[in-house]
Amino acid sequence: MVKKIAIFNYEFGTSQTVTTFYLGWMLANKGYKVILVDADPNCSLTASALGYKSKEEQDRIEAIYNKNSDIKAGLSPAFESQPKAIEAVECIPIGEQEGLFLLPGQRGLFEYETILNTAQDLRNTVQSLKNLPGSITYLLNKTASKLNADYILINMSNALGGINQNILMTSDFFIIPTRPDLFSTMSIDSLSRVLPKWYQWAKKASSLPIFKTATYPFPNVILKFLGIIIYDDAALIGKKASFSDKYFKSIEEDISHKLIPSLVQNRMMLPLTDYKKLGINDSYFLEKIEDLSILGVCFREYNKPLYDLINRDLDSEKWGVDLIQESKEKSRQEFSDLADKVINLTSAYAVSN
Repeated sequence: MVKKIAIFNYEFGTSQTVTTFYLGWMLANKGYKVILVDADPNCSLTASALGYKSKEEQDRIEAIYNKNSDIKAGLSPAFESQPKAIEAVECIPIGEQEGLFLLPGQRGLFEYETILNTAQDLRNTVQSLKNLPGSITYLLNKTASKLNADYILINMSNALGGINQNILMTSDFFIIPTRPDLFSTMSIDSLSRVLPKWYQWAKKASSLPIFKTATYPFPNVILKFLGIIIYDDAALIGKKASFSDKYFKSIEEDISHKLIPSLVQNRMMLPLTDYKKLGINDSYFLEKIEDLSILGVCFREYNKPLYDLINRDLDSEKWGVDLIQESKEKSRQEFSDLADKVINLTSAYAVSN
């Protein structure tokens, strides 16, 4: 059965999109069939993964949307009361990596936020909206079944609204990307309070008969935390990573003393021995990743990860050969290690959605 992994941190600039793309590509590189879901209405994953610079690329994306192959169109039967059932979305193959597919985003997904908030208000459930809370899970599961996918990686928006609440709480696992800076420490502190509230909401929603008997039933809640990915801007021009600075240490402390205790209390953690045997310590860093600037530029410019660039991809005037070669090998090792940890953590835990 497919394993759904949400990539979430509501702070801007924490590289959710880069994480989704690079991790998904590496999982596919290791032989898994992977769907990347662009659940961010800004559609940055869609534009970067498919390319949106040339007229040919723009025409291709327009043709995809003309066929209603996107997340909003997939959900429209439920949210727009259409006389048809939700069906699997026709996902788009990404680049040269076999086994990697995209469920494109849609700007109009924001339009569903208000009505989903109303449907998810458990103080006053509305019979006519009972199909909405379970519809996103239903769409993703139908799409995964059509492709026989092993993993779904969900790129979420930077928000604390109803759509993100629903997607995160109906996933099987989640990863928090972050950076060593002041605002990241604030967001980790905030998430330690927000996530338990969302989890308690989801547990209650999954027990209500109105949602359990819906056309698209709200699933049982089995969400588990995989860990943190922390990024830094290492040297585009000789700058060293700052993983030892005060904000890095502050994030470590907030994770260990605030986030993890709140997740443990709400049973949102895997068995602690599962992390320990992979060398994941009490700060729960899955990986420390440098060269964030280069990772992002390669994704946007070449529509592929840094570690899979070849010489003919590169603009020799823009990049130093030695810098690229060093960064390529480092990023390949980092994301290979990350993917192996994700595979190990998720394979040991049975999912039931």
